[in-house]
Amino acid sequence: MSEQPVNRHVLSPVNFLFRSAAVFPNKTAVVNGSKRYTYKEFQDRVFRLANALKKNGIGKGDKVAFICPNISPMIEAHYAVPLIGAALVSINIRLSSGEVEYIINHSDSKALFVDNEFAQTVSPIMAKLHNIRFTVNICDASDDRPLEGSEYEEFLASASPDPVASAVEDENDIATINYTSGTTGRPKGVMYHHRGAYINALGELLEFGVNDRSVYLWTLPMFHCNGWCFTWAITAAGATHICLRQVVPEEIYKLIRTEGVTNLCAAPTVLIGMSAHAIKNEIKLDKKLEIMTAGAPPAPTVILNMESVGANITQVYGLTEVFGPHSVCQWQTQWDGLSAEEKAGYKARQGVPYIVTEHMDVVNSETMEPVKRDGNTMGEIVMRGNNVMLGYYKDPEATAEAFKGGWFHSGDLAVMHPDSYIQIMDRKKDIIISGGENISTVEVESVLYRHPDVMEVAVVPVPDDKWGEVPKAFVVLRPGATPDAQSIIDFCKANLARFKAPKTVEFGELPKTATGKIQKFKLREKEWQGRKRMVN
Repeated sequence: MSEQPVNRHVLSPVNFLFRSAAVFPNKTAVVNGSKRYTYKEFQDRVFRLANALKKNGIGKGDKVAFICPNISPMIEAHYAVPLIGAALVSINIRLSSGEVEYIINHSDSKALFVDNEFAQTVSPIMAKLHNIRFTVNICDASDDRPLEGSEYEEFLASASPDPVASAVEDENDIATINYTSGTTGRPKGVMYHHRGAYINALGELLEFGVNDRSVYLWTLPMFHCNGWCFTWAITAAGATHICLRQVVPEEIYKLIRTEGVTNLCAAPTVLIGMSAHAIKNEIKLDKKLEIMTAGAPPAPTVILNMESVGANITQVYGLTEVFGPHSVCQWQTQWDGLSAEEKAGYKARQGVPYIVTEHMDVVNSETMEPVKRDGNTMGEIVMRGNNVMLGYYKDPEATAEAFKGGWFHSGDLAVMHPDSYIQIMDRKKDIIISGGENISTVEVESVLYRHPDVMEVAVVPVPDDKWGEVPKAFVVLRPGATPDAQSIIDFCKANLARFKAPKTVEFGELPKTATGKIQKFKLREKEWQGRKRMVN
């Protein structure tokens, strides 16, 4: 066996646990309801899970699927599975049986861990899962064991807590596979490497100010980009994970108070729910709560409302293909004297690359030339660096398309401001081309969020015989509000160029992903059924 070079160590995020268990052995690492685990206990559970997987024939190169909410087994899986050289496949808990079947089979997963609350999704497809060798029931919500196979705690107890040597020999080994939402076809399996996960986790610590005194609440799904790598980052800092089975504002504020939560991440829709609950119940935070938000460009009003409760909002931007956040709206001291509204406007921008990411630009996607830094000329956001995926699992064609020109193509349209801060204007497919004029749905939505009766909104292009396509607004009203459609349209006309105002308004609930993103594609598809849309 050759010796490791004295000046090189393989970077893997699982190594963070070993340091924190040595430095903070008796400190609380994970809180899961009434259960609390110290870092020493956390490490022992990870070793038990790793040894149990190996005992059941799982090893280097294998895939292990988890369907599980934000509870301790999900955190433990983020260490035990990559530790033995296997890849973790964290599956969206809100997917249909057919979608779950596709992901498990496409990923070639050999073991399946299922929280009993979601067993009804898996039960109908068990006979169709080609490669699964065994199933484990995670009995967190109840003692029911709806699937054949052992129970999670019994599975851990069947193996030793003896230390497990890392099987990671190459930083480019696959650590996890995360499946995209599949809005343009079948979900794609995004391959994360150990190096990128390690570096991006450190980036989160740097940009979010997490340290050993931090208490992190899991409002962000761990299955989404591995919790933006915070599954590893919180452990790296020796901070405390607070698990949250369901994202309910009342429970969030309870845990903030009882556990002393200092940090959380949340999509804009979660912030809307949190601010509405706080306003209704006259909640003011006793100490500053740091919140990182992304997933959709949040309107300045959403940021302003949450900061009025006592939070500090940091806007980040990224995609599954770049391990979660890639850029941050880095605050500048010269903005300190601005009004609350002006500050919120700056905070709504997607900002500049993380310290650990560096490479990001807005370019003409055909020529790859950077656009003018004028805050007006739109182009596509492109990225490259250590935190870009290895590629799409078993899909070399899609990988080549995504990496065209030596950059990862985001598909997001943005402008570059003179101060080098990026601001998203829209997804390529969401830009409205009305009579030759480009209309940003994000710009229209930002205005609508300022309307006192609007709680949530999505704007999409709809067909029009005269203009080709025009904006339509789908609005969720605040409780008790009863405006008519014309008053919403008139509000937009008073605050925007008149041609940008929606021509129609529909009231009702909005379709969303499990991470809280509004699914505009569903709204578009409904409006464009039977008609072909052309987007240049």
